[in-house]
Amino acid sequence: MLSYAPVVERASPAVVNIYTAKVVRQRRNAMLSDPLLQFFFGNPSGLSRDRVERSLGSGVLVSPDGLIVTNRHVVGDADQIRVVLADRREFEAKLILSDERSDLALIRINAGAEKLPVLPLGDSDLVKVGDLVLAIGNPFGVGQTVTHGIVSALRSGGEGPTGYQYYIQTDAAINPGNSGGALVGMDGRLIGLNTFIYSQSGGSVGIGFAVPVSLVRSVIAAAGTGKVVRPWIGLETQAIDSELAQTLELQKPMGVLVNRVSSGSPAARAGLEAGDIVLAINDVPVTDPEALRFQIATRQPGQSLRLQVMHKGKVAQVSVTAVAPPETPPRDVTVLGGRTPFTGLKVANLSPALAQELAVPQERGVIVLEVSGQSLAARLGMVRPGDILETVGGTSVDTVKELDQAARASGDGIRFSLLRGGQRGACVIQPPNQAYCR
Repeated sequence: MLSYAPVVERASPAVVNIYTAKVVRQRRNAMLSDPLLQFFFGNPSGLSRDRVERSLGSGVLVSPDGLIVTNRHVVGDADQIRVVLADRREFEAKLILSDERSDLALIRINAGAEKLPVLPLGDSDLVKVGDLVLAIGNPFGVGQTVTHGIVSALRSGGEGPTGYQYYIQTDAAINPGNSGGALVGMDGRLIGLNTFIYSQSGGSVGIGFAVPVSLVRSVIAAAGTGKVVRPWIGLETQAIDSELAQTLELQKPMGVLVNRVSSGSPAARAGLEAGDIVLAINDVPVTDPEALRFQIATRQPGQSLRLQVMHKGKVAQVSVTAVAPPETPPRDVTVLGGRTPFTGLKVANLSPALAQELAVPQERGVIVLEVSGQSLAARLGMVRPGDILETVGGTSVDTVKELDQAARASGDGIRFSLLRGGQRGACVIQPPNQAYCR
């Protein structure tokens, strides 16, 4: 009789339940802080009290010394993390690493000299649509549960909690509490970490998403340092749609088009140029810029990447050695002063390092970090955090210093262009009554 039991018996001992608690201080009524009221009525301690927020999730043991990988949104900034093993033993856990961009976290429990069961890591690059999978976790806190399904899609783009929009989609039932649990192939190896679902009701409707294990592996590798440093090669690319494919004289859309190669970058040293088309990395096809960023992110600085590149109609293999992203130019974080529509904006110089930290695709220019009520442009809703300011008064601004100088020279009225979410816009502010973007 066909059964998933042998796979479950191998995998389930390494899947754990996670319970967290966080103390939240409730804000007291501002009137109760009035000294006059306190003089007459005292200061009852019961009027200000703490509240404990509790949540639950799942995790996977990846090292016999108690290292567990889970989702960042499961453990967050919890004050207490409790882990329950498959054999029902309980341990307090310590947060080792929290990586916001991947929505992954590492925690550790201390089981003394005991060697704990671990779930071996598979290779998500070999996963195919239609493969059978099992989801193991702790849905709704009912205890360890196994559901089955197939790989529905290998999805890039769309909305999700991570900065890398690349997931394994499955129809295996995933519910609240499954986050951080294992998505397992039929060989009993981990292929993904169940992370989120699409659902209007909050329950499973057969559309679940898991972070591929190749990205999980890169976070596990950072356990010793407590910080994830992802590799950089210095390419800015764009997707190739049907219209662009015709312009490039391609038979069909394929790969990603290189728009810019950073001077002195690994890609530049390897001979890549603007106009080249990247077709694959390490034999994994690349279909859009997000897939390219994901494949690079799964490697480590110092590793060599094998790129399949089309250059002037000819396909060649190019070796590129990835490096840690440079902090060039320096951030120069500044709150703009003076009397301009930009007064009060907190801005910084973009660099490959900052772009990676903020999960933005562009690696140069001036980015808005924060806005304040002082800024006329912000009050009008024309500038938001995350916007990249490109020109002011028709002049290109590549640094904070150039932006500040151009803004001050513009006076009360200002014309500027910006990049927001991949879309460019041109804006005009001309007091007293002219302000628009298009």
